[in-house]
Amino acid sequence: MKKNNLEYTETLAINKNAPRTNRILIFTPTRGLVRMEWVCARYGQIIPTNWSHTEMLQPMSSFVASEYLLPDAENLMAKAVVEGDYEWCISLEDDNIIPPDAFLRMNEYMIEKKVPIVSGIYFTKGNFPEPIIYRGRGTGSFQDWKLGEKVWVDGIPFGFTLMHGSIIKALWNESPEYMVDGQKTRRVFALPNSFAFDPQSEEFAKHVGTTDLAWCSRLMEDNIFEKAGWPEYQKMQYPFLVDTNIVVGHIDQQGRVHPMNGIPQKYKA
Repeated sequence: MKKNNLEYTETLAINKNAPRTNRILIFTPTRGLVRMEWVCARYGQIIPTNWSHTEMLQPMSSFVASEYLLPDAENLMAKAVVEGDYEWCISLEDDNIIPPDAFLRMNEYMIEKKVPIVSGIYFTKGNFPEPIIYRGRGTGSFQDWKLGEKVWVDGIPFGFTLMHGSIIKALWNESPEYMVDGQKTRRVFALPNSFAFDPQSEEFAKHVGTTDLAWCSRLMEDNIFEKAGWPEYQKMQYPFLVDTNIVVGHIDQQGRVHPMNGIPQKYKA
């Protein structure tokens, strides 16, 4: 067809047999509502050259009957990583604002292939912000660091985290199967929620927490690093890397990005 002496085609030829590189799966569990600031940050990213990625948005809710609980959404992500044989995956939650160069920085770790798990740094919501990184359990947040440093810890969040696919696959092989909305997956991620009687103290104990810290503990306790081909990290007391050059905002539904007054002075070099 010709228009104004120019030729146009009405069909698009696609080579469906062309090799596809399953390099990274970008996963976002979402409650269905996101702020425009999140959209601009996510889709305004500088994309590295020769970058191959797949998007996965998984709706979730605290209402089991209608949508997905957080661990269920994360376990469907694990299923996608295993079945798609992805080399890497990134967890980006729907209330975290990433800087424009976030993918560029994570891409460097992907190219080097020296660190299996890397997180950005972000803070709790509220008037007294704390960094969401940990050394130990029940010891509060780890605060002995400065912006620009690479910090090693034993507990990280999933707000913006890069994970090597081998870690997910090793966990998958050792996790029990269960059904989520008619889909068979495995409990790679779990929400700690138990109640037990301690015969020594003769008291009842309740164990609750978040999927991210429970996941970090499982990696260390079940020798997952070694089983996934990263034995040097199994020997480390603090095997998770937090790159504080990747400063991530924590936004609420009112549009307030935490920490509201900027990074606290104590963390600035």
